[in-house]
Amino acid sequence: MKQKITLKHIARELEVSISTVSKALKNSEEIGRDTKEKVQAFAKLYNYKPNNIAISLKNKRTKNIGVIIPDIVHHFFTTVFRGIEKYANAHGYNVIVCVSDESFDKEVINMELLANGSIDGFIMSLSAETQQKNDFNHLKEVTEQGIPLVLFDRVTEEIDCDKVVINDMEIAYRAVDKLIKTGRKRIALVTTENYFNVSKKRAEGYQKALEDNGLKMEERLVLKLPYTEVNDEMITKFFDTNEIDAVLCVNELFAILCMRLAQKKGLRIPEDISFIGFTNGILSRYATPTLTTVEQHGEKMGQIAAEMLIKKIESEIDEEEETYRTEVIEATLIERESTPN
Repeated sequence: MKQKITLKHIARELEVSISTVSKALKNSEEIGRDTKEKVQAFAKLYNYKPNNIAISLKNKRTKNIGVIIPDIVHHFFTTVFRGIEKYANAHGYNVIVCVSDESFDKEVINMELLANGSIDGFIMSLSAETQQKNDFNHLKEVTEQGIPLVLFDRVTEEIDCDKVVINDMEIAYRAVDKLIKTGRKRIALVTTENYFNVSKKRAEGYQKALEDNGLKMEERLVLKLPYTEVNDEMITKFFDTNEIDAVLCVNELFAILCMRLAQKKGLRIPEDISFIGFTNGILSRYATPTLTTVEQHGEKMGQIAAEMLIKKIESEIDEEEETYRTEVIEATLIERESTPN
């Protein structure tokens, strides 16, 4: 399929600024005749057509923000949404939320549905399938239309936009280091596939903590579970075939499930085996025993994402001067009964 030509493409090819291209196409007197003719000829040659969505967004704000999250069941995503909504509402914006249900197709459909002039910008966390496919063309199209985008938690370096994440590698390192300091030596990692950027970072932190403490990283002690359907048999077999005295889980659901199956085997928590999970949700607080977790500060993440987006929406800075930043939130380790004091 032929790539759609944008102002950015023309500016790059002719080595001028985006605002120069925009003014030249509008026949502005600010631009010299030679430059105007060159820009207009190039635009005609490549059949450039101005994007009506971008123009309508610049000329008339809807005061609506589109939010796309992968899953509404996970406590973390609901807290992020709460933070987005709280900040947005306080600044006169409404929030429209869509759920991709971890589907690439649904994510694309949601973006197309909202990017028709009904929102001023997007806040989103990538679906599992999008990260698995490594296909971000729908995001590129939106940003090239001039619609601001902020990614949170599940992000990609392929897209130039503002991002909000936690210090995944560092906090995983600290969690494993804590387990080692309590005398644990056979520490397992229960995770997802590495195409999840967060899982990859957490696995790196796990491995580095082991190595820095003189413990060998063993592939057999890493259990990768599917994001769609986890069956008890996989976890039970993992515990049956390995000697394990501690487990780091990359999310709360994995941790609670692993704890239940460990107890079913007759293992005592934390005397025989310790557990640490990510996401300080309701399950963690009311599990038996209560779960030591990484608090990801989802509400704060949502507030920061909303603040970044609204600043972009209301910014009057020329596009060629646009800069992007990644805000890193410091996660916190909440100690409970699943780890020794």
